[in-house]
Amino acid sequence: MTLVYLVRHADHDFVGRGLAGRMGTPLNEDGRVQAERLGRWFARERVSAVWSSPLPRTQQTAQPIARELGLTIRTADPLVEVDFGAWTGRDFAELQDDPDWRHWNGARSLARAPGGECMAEVQARMVGFINRLVADDPEGSHVLVGHGDPIRVALAYYLGVPTDLFLRIEVSPASISVLAIDGWTPRVLRLNGTFDDGSIAPVS
Repeated sequence: MTLVYLVRHADHDFVGRGLAGRMGTPLNEDGRVQAERLGRWFARERVSAVWSSPLPRTQQTAQPIARELGLTIRTADPLVEVDFGAWTGRDFAELQDDPDWRHWNGARSLARAPGGECMAEVQARMVGFINRLVADDPEGSHVLVGHGDPIRVALAYYLGVPTDLFLRIEVSPASISVLAIDGWTPRVLRLNGTFDDGSIAPVS
């Protein structure tokens, strides 16, 4: 059985406000505190490798985890944020009247970000990467530090949830979701565990 911990990056100044996309947005002060808490929590776990999207906010979230485990961060391009194309850097308030934005949020299986990715492409790269880890390390335990929508769409695949409904899956900043995959049979052991809601106990 392979364990896969899907960790969303910690807080940054665009969270809840707009689409940071693939910009080099760093963690803010709260995010750095969250990342350190994640590091202390993972120090108790048996982990084979720590993987991260190449963007600064995921690398900064992964650093305390890797440090506490005595591991080196492995950068994995398939974990990168959705390419939002022309929407990158836009505030949500600016996008509310854009019919393409409304279509994107109403039918992710059919829509594509302007000049960017569709969710089928995001799901294919995320699930492909996870399945390769399982094939290469069937008894391993891997931490994958990534982004909200890519984690959601990967969880949707393993839960059998249609892409158009994947926004029903909450993936908060600094949250931990856990997959256990035995052969090709997945189980979701934890979904959106956070320190704030008490579903993950902090380690002092």
